[in-house]
Amino acid sequence: MTKAQIVDRIAEATGLTKLETEAVVDGFMHTVLDAVSEGDRVELRGFGTFKSVERAPRTARNPRTDQPVPVPRRMVPVFKPAQEFRRRVEEEGAERLVGAEDDA
Repeated sequence: MTKAQIVDRIAEATGLTKLETEAVVDGFMHTVLDAVSEGDRVELRGFGTFKSVERAPRTARNPRTDQPVPVPRRMVPVFKPAQEFRRRVEEEGAERLVGAEDDA
């Protein structure tokens, strides 16, 4: 699903114009991005948590030359889905799988 499709669905559900909805979606995305990049956690109850975590420095290997390559420590974004989010994906995914088996 693309951002445009998300905007379309939200606009239909709320009665807002697509322009207004896009501004809200953009604002949400920028707010989450800014907060996580500053080291804050963004917790949306029932949905999940966005945060950044530090990856330790390590030594990787170039597969072509088999030479070691140092990889410095870095911060990476992480999303951890809430239990409700996981449960819904699991239930609806299982329903799709059962439907696919019935079609076969």
